[in-house]
Amino acid sequence: MAVPSQDLMSTIVSLCKRRGFIFQSSEIYGGLNSCWDYGPLGVELKRNVKEAWWRSMVTNRRDIVGIDASILMHPKVWEASGHLAGFTDPLVDCKACKSRFRADHLDNLDKCPKCGGQLTEIRKFNLMFKTFMGPVEDQSATVFMRPETAQGIFVNFLNVQQSSRLKPPFGIAQIGKSFRNEITPGNFTYRTREFEQMEMEFFVPPTEDEQWYDYWKEQRLNWYKNHGIKSDNLRMREHGKDELAHYAKACADIEYKFPFGWSELEGIANRTDFDLKRHSEASGKSLAFFDEESKSHYFPYVVEPAAGADRATLAFLVDSYDVEGEGKDARTVLRLHPSLSPIKAAVLPLVKRDGMPEMAEKIYKELLDNSIKSFYDHTAAIGRRYARQDEVGTPFCITIDSQSLEDQTVTIRERDSREQFRVAAASVVETVSKKIKVKSL
Repeated sequence: MAVPSQDLMSTIVSLCKRRGFIFQSSEIYGGLNSCWDYGPLGVELKRNVKEAWWRSMVTNRRDIVGIDASILMHPKVWEASGHLAGFTDPLVDCKACKSRFRADHLDNLDKCPKCGGQLTEIRKFNLMFKTFMGPVEDQSATVFMRPETAQGIFVNFLNVQQSSRLKPPFGIAQIGKSFRNEITPGNFTYRTREFEQMEMEFFVPPTEDEQWYDYWKEQRLNWYKNHGIKSDNLRMREHGKDELAHYAKACADIEYKFPFGWSELEGIANRTDFDLKRHSEASGKSLAFFDEESKSHYFPYVVEPAAGADRATLAFLVDSYDVEGEGKDARTVLRLHPSLSPIKAAVLPLVKRDGMPEMAEKIYKELLDNSIKSFYDHTAAIGRRYARQDEVGTPFCITIDSQSLEDQTVTIRERDSREQFRVAAASVVETVSKKIKVKSL
């Protein structure tokens, strides 16, 4: 049964709170707008998304390495990158109801879309959060919360290149928090002021930028498909020349069909040599690469796939949500890719007696000892326990029944097909591991 788009978002938000995926930040104090806390299941899901990205971008490749740069950086970094002068959104306020809007999101700048009142003139609003370092709050102590993780990679280009003995083409990846003082955040975790990015800067010879740009567009689109996102809900949109950032030669967005419409999931940009040149000029330290073969220096071009961990997590949640049947027979299922599921297996003794809980506890401990995130549940009827696990995306349920005590076998139930089969209790860890590994990337 398909859930109407207009209801799906509120359904997902409700599910996230009820089952421990995502909570409103500081909820007991009325909440803080656009800030969210990941609960026990949400933190596992988001962590799995980040680990899947890291595996595909760093662990499984020989040409990409990772770093973890500081959130606070020298203020001149943001001056050189253009963020102090150009990282702005056009802002207007309503003189009557005091509502605030992004001017580029309004069709009519003559009147307020809420009350019809008069709007102020457009003014530029810098999106960076400003704070002070040290005991004195004056201009000399001003620092900024980073609005992107990319600059930490650029300023460390030579440190990484020389210590890793890499030469273009090669990449530097990072996962970390960024902060943007958005004028109009919203749509649950899609647009927030504090968020986590998964970015990689791929440094290439200037003559190879276009082929690598095409390569990374294909790679990144396939990553979402391979991890379970339906192809019909994904598309690639090239930016027009009037949309390109000042540093970009080309840019494309991987867009996902959210309940609120097609919106950016990840951007792939050809940033040319803009960043390395600007930081070289501003710092006085050359970030050019010395090519041993040609005995010459050059500034590599950069292809940047930049994804949001929070947006990706939301997309996987929305895309996996399914309802089978209607009324009291309806079954809610999160058909998450097994590599992303917060819980890989649930261990369920059929009843709380006759030695079944003891056998179940032993299997549960073996799963945990083998780093398979699992859950133990002995409450309520078995059908209800299956339903609980379906709703949070657990791919496998392991049931211990009276036959298990006789022949040391258990039943494994698969989430999507609901098919059941028996295996030896001693082989549960191996069986589950293989099934997760076969379906994982």
